[in-house]
Amino acid sequence: MESHNYNILMYSHDTYGLGHIRRTMAIARNLVGPEVNILIVTGSPIVGRYSFPKGIDFVRMPGMIKKTNVIYVPHSIKVDPKIAISIRKNIILSTAKAFKPDLFVVDKVPTGLKGEVLPTLKWMNKKLPCSRVVLGLRDILDDAASTRADWKRKKFPEVLRELYSEIWVYGTKEMYDPITEYAFPADIAAKTVFTGYIPRMIPTARKAKRKHKQVVVTIGGGGDGYTVLDTYLRMLETNGTVDFKTLMITGPFLSPERLDELADRARALKVQIKPFVRNMEKRMAKADLVVSMGGYNTMCEILSLKKPALVIPRDNPRQEQLLRAEAFKKRGLCDYIEWGRVTPETMREKINALLADPAPYTAELDSFAMTGLDVMRERLQFFRENC
Repeated sequence: MESHNYNILMYSHDTYGLGHIRRTMAIARNLVGPEVNILIVTGSPIVGRYSFPKGIDFVRMPGMIKKTNVIYVPHSIKVDPKIAISIRKNIILSTAKAFKPDLFVVDKVPTGLKGEVLPTLKWMNKKLPCSRVVLGLRDILDDAASTRADWKRKKFPEVLRELYSEIWVYGTKEMYDPITEYAFPADIAAKTVFTGYIPRMIPTARKAKRKHKQVVVTIGGGGDGYTVLDTYLRMLETNGTVDFKTLMITGPFLSPERLDELADRARALKVQIKPFVRNMEKRMAKADLVVSMGGYNTMCEILSLKKPALVIPRDNPRQEQLLRAEAFKKRGLCDYIEWGRVTPETMREKINALLADPAPYTAELDSFAMTGLDVMRERLQFFRENC
């Protein structure tokens, strides 16, 4: 009776921060429809905080935390990491067998964390020949040398060749070309579709007269952005009176000790501080300037809302944010300060300049096309019409 429904299974990488689950949710909200079911399988500890439209649900696996680029440990349960991965692997496979997806979208890692998606890929290849399997990649993974070595060592090209239908790059070739940078073989390049950047919901604007401009400071999940928050507050502490208001969003993964310390300082400066907001777009829509670390999702929100931005990109353990900041700066879409050069003085200088004259950036932002969802819908329609 339910055979007319089109089932999409989405695997969301969940080992660090908010980026992967937020991107997965943005895609799911826009692909769901009257005859489309979407099931997200993830270990994200905060997935339950999001509201899900009808047609979207999630399966929660035991969470894993990245300690280094190669070491992962369970988020909560006290078991050997290999046991946690085994549990996750079985959950993914059992979900696929019961759900029988017409489309399986895998986030970032072709084999999943420690190979946990491989059994599902092999089962689908054998049992669901008409189903499609897509690897979804953000615009930039890491620097070219590191990514090439990582993919070669883990034999990702072979996995993509044998078990994947397409690769969706959530960016543009002009901004950053992973086919060239990461040396995709010709047959893998032929499977690659550049969707463009993923637009976010644009809240209905309500014009209100304000005495002061608004700056929103956001560092994503919060696990690695304390330096940005601390430097911003030191800028205010040493700058006397400023003519703008601040909303600081620390992220849910900032340690309680550091959150308490920042909250005390923010209170003295009359800075509004929140660990987490469900609707980032709504908060950002009221901003005259956004200060961020340049993660993929935040940059998509900045592009969608056409907000001037100051980016302070992390450059360790991955170069992704720095490379993105450089590419966006080159296009005139933001300004940035290198991580090792951020001080209260450099931050104050950049913020004052952006608030005083945002026009050069808004002009470029106004003309930037965001095609991600349109292209994905086109591919979805093609899949539904062609076995």
